[in-house]
Amino acid sequence: MPLLRSLLYAAIFYPLTLLWVISGLVGSLFSRRFTLAVVRSWADLNHWLVEHLLRIRVRVEGAIPQGQYLFAVKHQSMLETLEMVPLAHLPVIVIKRELADIPLFGWMTRCYGVIPVERSAGARALRQLVEDGKRALATGRSVIIYPEGTRVPVGETPALRSGFVALYRTLGLPVVPVATDSGRPWGRGIVHRPGMVTLKVGDTIPAGLKRDEVEQRVHAAINALELASEARA
Repeated sequence: MPLLRSLLYAAIFYPLTLLWVISGLVGSLFSRRFTLAVVRSWADLNHWLVEHLLRIRVRVEGAIPQGQYLFAVKHQSMLETLEMVPLAHLPVIVIKRELADIPLFGWMTRCYGVIPVERSAGARALRQLVEDGKRALATGRSVIIYPEGTRVPVGETPALRSGFVALYRTLGLPVVPVATDSGRPWGRGIVHRPGMVTLKVGDTIPAGLKRDEVEQRVHAAINALELASEARA
């Protein structure tokens, strides 16, 4: 049954995504607000399909604050990337450049507002991240970064990538860390299993901390669910 539901989810979600992308691109010719509304409705569509078709429930522990923040989020699956769009109030999102270069979809992400990062570019990528971060800050929107740099298998807690601290210093914003265990029902394969996903919002971390301190606090907060599982084991 999970396989059938997963295939049905894919058959509905991805064709509809193409329609959403096209409508968002057309709307971007007239209004940025229209593009933002399209992306919000796309995230809402996915949430409905996840809950009612895949039977994966999402609960949020803690409160998402109002205002402009840097959100640092654990990345285990596609699920949290879409769930965080409405939760973080339509933030600018740091994504890998390959996604931003996909025809149509990538163009749509750029209209919405993203910071594309070329992960293999080293110092040049960090300089571009800083410049794009300054532009994102000027929009008044929050920014989301997945500070481990890539999707991480369940149980792993790698060190944060250098791009996180570079963006933290550039933006000068407090950090809202978010842990998740989405990789348990939503693994790397095509089969998504019923279950409960938690998004655990940690305590806000102030701006202006030294590198070692902010990295330690963010690392612990975004891995809170992993560390709790280890403790129970």
